[in-house]
Amino acid sequence: MTKPGTGKPGTGKTAVITGGAGGLGLALDAGLRQRGWSTALIDLPGPALEVIEPLENRRIYGCDLTDLAAMGRLCAQIRAEHRSVDLVIYNAGITWIGAFADLSDAAHRKVFDINFFAAVTMAQAFQQDLRQACGTHLAISSVAGFSPLFHRTAYAASKHALEGFFKSLRSEEKPHGVRSVIAAPSFVATNIGRAEAKGNGIARPGSATDGVDYMSPESAAKEILDGLDRGKQFIPVGRIARLSALINRLSPRLFEWLMERKIASNEDNSPG
Repeated sequence: MTKPGTGKPGTGKTAVITGGAGGLGLALDAGLRQRGWSTALIDLPGPALEVIEPLENRRIYGCDLTDLAAMGRLCAQIRAEHRSVDLVIYNAGITWIGAFADLSDAAHRKVFDINFFAAVTMAQAFQQDLRQACGTHLAISSVAGFSPLFHRTAYAASKHALEGFFKSLRSEEKPHGVRSVIAAPSFVATNIGRAEAKGNGIARPGSATDGVDYMSPESAAKEILDGLDRGKQFIPVGRIARLSALINRLSPRLFEWLMERKIASNEDNSPG
């Protein structure tokens, strides 16, 4: 599914944003278009995507990113419809909340399929485009990408893998003028309490009720884009993320203790 704008995209650069119908995706879209960019928003076909208005500098694409053939066709379509692909933001993701003892193999693999493999496949699909544009890979990770996180084993593992991939890719792409940037938000208030109806622990990003010091999608997007403008390779997003990165680097055991005390106690005190 494609929802074209009212005309050809503007003469500026183009950013591809997966998870484009979510709160952070839309906030990144708004921030980039304010900077003169055109955007290509990608998300699952459905009501959330259908209500987004196509604009002259924003095109809308529906795709299940775990369908590799469909993703390949979509990347070719985006390439054909835009003058260049200058920035790819790997924002699509899900979380899994619960004890490892309850984690099913299907749920574990679903988290990796969306959070890691979809991003890697798209990065390879747009590799030559970004080289031609001297563009940027921007992976939206998490505090869980560089540290442990209570009751998030599958999520933390997928984000650790995402960071490892894009950090390693950075050295390969540097000779081609391509940047590889990682942004690590803490808790962004986008879908609090909105878990999927399947009851398997899978939840939308930002849906956790046991988070700490939530920030708005708009605030998170501004920090990410400001860090991108300043040429940062790693962008901890929000006060908690910056503090977590510092503590985890200086004393991983202290971070683990603080995390257990704060997040685990929040869960113990939550209703239900």
